[in-house]
Amino acid sequence: MAGLRVSQFGLTIEAMKYGYARVSTEDQNPALQIAALKKAKCAHIFEEKVPGATIKRPALTRCLKTLRAGDTLIVWKLDRLGRSLRDLITMLHDLRDRGIRFQSLLESIDTQTPTRRAMWQMIALLAELERSLIIERTRARMKGARARGIKPARKPSLSRQQTEHACELRAKGKAPDAIAGIPRVSRATVYRALV
Repeated sequence: MAGLRVSQFGLTIEAMKYGYARVSTEDQNPALQIAALKKAKCAHIFEEKVPGATIKRPALTRCLKTLRAGDTLIVWKLDRLGRSLRDLITMLHDLRDRGIRFQSLLESIDTQTPTRRAMWQMIALLAELERSLIIERTRARMKGARARGIKPARKPSLSRQQTEHACELRAKGKAPDAIAGIPRVSRATVYRALV
C-alpha cells in the first residue's frame, strides 16, 4: 500500500500502488517485471503484450483510469511505459497534475522524493533540448537541399519499375483495383501512378 488519500466523498482511505508491465512480443515473458512489481507491494498489476510503438495499449488505459490522487504507478523500467521520451514526459506530467506518484524501479526514479524528482526534471530538460536540436537539424538539411535545387518530398510508394508495370497492365485492360492487388498498394496510389 502507499499511504492515505482522501476520496471524492471526503473519506480518508488507503492509497494504492499499481504496477504496469509490458512485453513487446508474444515470446517474451513478463515474469521478471511482475516479480519486481510484486516485491514493490503493488496491489494490482496491469499486464499486456504489445510493441512499444503501438498506440493502443488497453491495459495501460485501464491502469491510468484506475489511478486516483495519492496512488502510485510503478513500472519496472521507463521504456515499459512510454512509446518515446516525449510521450513518457507528457504522461508523467499528467500523473503529477492528477496527484499521482510515479516510480521506475530500475532507474530509481520516484516523484515523491525531491532529489529523484529533480533527476526526472533534468531528463525532461534534456529530452526537450534533443527535440529542439532535431528540429533545427531537419530545417537546416531542408534549407540546404532547397539551395542545391532539390525539392524535399516523400519517397514514392511505387518504384519506377512498379509504375511501368502498372501502366502496362492498365494498357492491357486490367482494372485499377486488380492492379492495386499486385504490388500490394492502395487503389489511390495506383490511380496517382497512372495519371
